Amino acid sequence: MFSKTKKPYVIYIAEIIYSYVSIIKNKYSNIETKDAINKFMETEEFKKLSNGTLHDEWFTELKKNNYFDQETGNRIPDETIKLLDIQKDMTIKQLIKIPALYEAKDNTLIEASMRAHQYLWRMCESYELWCKETDQSEQLLLNITD
Repeated sequence: MFSKTKKPYVIYIAEIIYSYVSIIKNKYSNIETKDAINKFMETEEFKKLSNGTLHDEWFTELKKNNYFDQETGNRIPDETIKLLDIQKDMTIKQLIKIPALYEAKDNTLIEASMRAHQYLWRMCESYELWCKETDQSEQLLLNITD
């Protein structure tokens, strides 16, 4: 997804999640957003997000560039880096790896999976709200905030 407005760094991961869920929703035309999120939870991308690898790869790139933003040329403040590290820790805690997403008995999400699902939903919602606040509604595909 491309934006006309400079994104706050804390919204980058939300945008990535939103993009993957949108791709899944587009692939399966009649799927509900909640089901697209569940399908996302079965992907390698989710695994990278849930174990911190996605953040680690991003942090490696930032460090390689001495924490200078490639778009603006400005140095990313230490406080922002600390906030991103907190975001990583929170993401790992919310997306705890679960051996099976569903209880076999009645095919319902188990509690840890529900927490992960709700976290992903809130991240997608945050991205949509940011898009609406910055007048980028053309990028919205999930319509979570409607």
